Amino acid sequence: MRATDVIQGLRRELDVFRACLDADLSTPIEHCGDWTLYDLADHLGGQNLWAAAAVTEGHGRYKAPPAPKDAAELVPWFEETSRILLETLDTDPATEAWTFHPPHTVGFWQRRRCLETLVHRWDAEHALGTAQPLAPELAGEGVAEVLDTMAPRQITRGRAASPPHALRLLATDTDASWTYGPGEPVAEIAATAENLLLLLWNRLPDSHPAIIWRGDETAGRSVLAGPLTP
Repeated sequence: MRATDVIQGLRRELDVFRACLDADLSTPIEHCGDWTLYDLADHLGGQNLWAAAAVTEGHGRYKAPPAPKDAAELVPWFEETSRILLETLDTDPATEAWTFHPPHTVGFWQRRRCLETLVHRWDAEHALGTAQPLAPELAGEGVAEVLDTMAPRQITRGRAASPPHALRLLATDTDASWTYGPGEPVAEIAATAENLLLLLWNRLPDSHPAIIWRGDETAGRSVLAGPLTP
């Protein structure tokens, strides 16, 4: 995706997430352990500041202060973290920056922050019963990021083994496809880009009826076992 489209997507997803903060901040977030909506806002806003510091300060050691507990203060705090992030990332994507995985450029953070916000926006809306569809192109970029960044990082950090086989993923709404693992694919999963992304981030089980399996399901599931994401 073009950097301008990624930034536009990030801006939109931050705005939608911010709107969720008008709800009960004690709402549990189903797929984030024991987090509440407050904890999710604290995480996302803090990561906004961390990523901005990675660009402006050139390291990953920044520690964001906790988000305000008071709802009246939390919203403007989150809006400010979004402003700082967007202003920092509004530059040439080829600009050098500290990152936790190649490429070591601002473009990495433009993509990462957009996709992180996309998934957590879904988390917040899902918890509130108001989940809106994910833009297919952004969701597809998210699938690609899991396979080219998140899964390899899981392996290098010793959290997952290298995939024993190859699995093909097909987005039925965009016709995009990806292959993860060595050799010819032993199986294929087909679903919308949104559902593929939610599957890879463990928001959707691989047995969900929206996920269509073809080929050797057992071998294919061993590829997904990863875990592919943190």
